[in-house]
Amino acid sequence: MATPLIAILGAGPSGLLLARLLTVHGISYTIFERDSNRSSIGQGGTLDVHTETGQLALKAAGVLDVFKAKARYDAQRMQILDKHGEVALALDGTDGEGRPEIDRRDLRELLLDSVAQEAIRWNAKVAAVRRSSENQTMEIELVDGNTHGGFRLVVGADGSWSKARDLVTTAQPTYSGYHYLTGTMPATNPYHDTVSALVGAGSLMATGSGKQITAQRLTDNNYSVNIGLSLPENWSKQPGNARLLNNATAYKERMLSEHFQDWAPKITDLIKHTEGPFRAWPLYAMPVEALSWSTSPGIALIGDAAHTSTPFAGEGVNCALHDALQLAEQIVKHGLEDLTGAVAEYEKLMFPRAIAMINESEANGEMLFAEDAPKGFVEVFSAYGMSG
Repeated sequence: MATPLIAILGAGPSGLLLARLLTVHGISYTIFERDSNRSSIGQGGTLDVHTETGQLALKAAGVLDVFKAKARYDAQRMQILDKHGEVALALDGTDGEGRPEIDRRDLRELLLDSVAQEAIRWNAKVAAVRRSSENQTMEIELVDGNTHGGFRLVVGADGSWSKARDLVTTAQPTYSGYHYLTGTMPATNPYHDTVSALVGAGSLMATGSGKQITAQRLTDNNYSVNIGLSLPENWSKQPGNARLLNNATAYKERMLSEHFQDWAPKITDLIKHTEGPFRAWPLYAMPVEALSWSTSPGIALIGDAAHTSTPFAGEGVNCALHDALQLAEQIVKHGLEDLTGAVAEYEKLMFPRAIAMINESEANGEMLFAEDAPKGFVEVFSAYGMSG
């Protein structure tokens, strides 16, 4: 069998959706994924998938009905509280089809089911991407030492630290100043019923004094609980903090005593009863001025590989799925004989969308981590008539 002309790095939402769209149009591909197998998929959090972007892409891929069967429309409900536990904003999610939630794991599973399984190379962690010696095709070197070549286009869908990005730009994501520290409230936890009464089927965010506590219900009835703090970039790599994340009792005591001692008990109880394992997620974003590179033959970037953003606009996965749709459309339009032209047209469409998302997320983050939060955020929502 001839080597497919297109390689996709990463079996996340954007890479898998691109693969599905190529499948629809009879274009072969190979996916290189670092996970050992599909059961390696972690729990993750939830994603809201928007009608005009993410759902549009899923429809083009022929998987929208499957998505709707798995999506949770009641999870659009959201409450924003201040640090004293007072509800500052309640969104009831009654706009119907607009932004239903789906667990990250469920979205990846449905997309995995839609692509050619034999096209996925599991346990294939990429070390480098380079041009072949004759400069006509692309080669992918794996950490195990194997090299795969003959590709006319490598699509980096491999996240914030993409191995393909340095072929188009020297820019790297920059640290936002904020971390999310995540844990889980399982359905078996004795405090679960209390959390369910407080949060419901959707999500809750409490914010103030430059800090956040959030909770989101997942499909399995567990809750994902996150703490948002301003921390040094290498916080989790410091020996004491690395150990702290593996000691649930010490971790929760430190969070409560050092960061949330003057917060309402009904909010801090979310931390008190959360279970590990706890993970630290430093939040990064690409500098918007970097989103203007010249097209590099043989390379395209989609999703976080192109435009890592902080999560405060709720657009990350939607922008990524839209990337996959627009790149696939241009590949079909230009044909395999003009992949460089296809990428160039795609980049013209992607850059302004990505810049707008990064800027919006940065602005929202400033409001959500402000000393007087959630005041500014509530004012913005109220100005658009979204106060309930």
